[in-house]
Amino acid sequence: MIPFQTLKTSAGEELVVISRAEFDRLCALAAEAEEDAADVAAYDAARAEFEAGGSIAFPPDLSQLLLKHKSRLAAMRRWRGLSQADLAAKVEIRQGFLSDLETGRRKGSVATIERLAATLDVPYDWIG
Repeated sequence: MIPFQTLKTSAGEELVVISRAEFDRLCALAAEAEEDAADVAAYDAARAEFEAGGSIAFPPDLSQLLLKHKSRLAAMRRWRGLSQADLAAKVEIRQGFLSDLETGRRKGSVATIERLAATLDVPYDWIG
C-alpha cells in the first residue's frame, strides 16, 4: 500500500499527497507503460499493413533493430555492422549528412539512396 494523505480544497476538490520518491516511481512506471503501448501500437499497425500485403518482410534480426531505432537507415547500417563514418565513406557522402538522413532532418537524392541501398545490400524501397 502506498502511504498517502488526502486534503480537501475550499472548493471541495480532493487532493492526494504522496512522497516525492513514490511520485517519481509512479511517473517512471507511467512512462514505461506509455512506451510499451507505443510499441504495441507500432507492432499492430505493421502487422495489419503486412497482412494487407502492403509491407516489407524484414529479416528477424533487422526487425529487432528497427524496433530499437526510429530510423530504418540507422537500423540497417547497424544491421550491416557499419558506423556512420564507415557507411558515409563507402557512399562518398559526409558523415554529418548521413546523420541528417538518419534523423530525417534532410532527404537524400535518388542517387544517394540508390548508393546507400547498394552499399547496404538492401532493396531501394527499404530506404527510399
